[in-house]
Amino acid sequence: MGHDIYGYNKSRKEIAYARFSKWNFNANVLYTVLEADEFFAGVSGSGGGSEFSVQQIEKAMKELGENYNLMPSNEADKWDIKQIQDFLSNCLATAEKEGEVRVIFA
Repeated sequence: MGHDIYGYNKSRKEIAYARFSKWNFNANVLYTVLEADEFFAGVSGSGGGSEFSVQQIEKAMKELGENYNLMPSNEADKWDIKQIQDFLSNCLATAEKEGEVRVIFA
């Protein structure tokens, strides 16, 4: 069990991926900044998903920078913050190119 979060472009090609173990609190960070708590199912995602616009991804990136410690004290948290940043950056690039990006929370 765990959180596997995927970003897809319009042709259904995977463009972003983030993985968190089932008890990793940092999974909550990604759900929260994307305002996607309805897809959080405890030890994994619900299997549902949604499309996100450029503005929504930009808002998520802004919230991440403003409300979460981006200078983590241990290596595991450093990895998680980097994967969240990379995930959002890849989603933003696709949304800018195609108008939106689809995110699945599994």
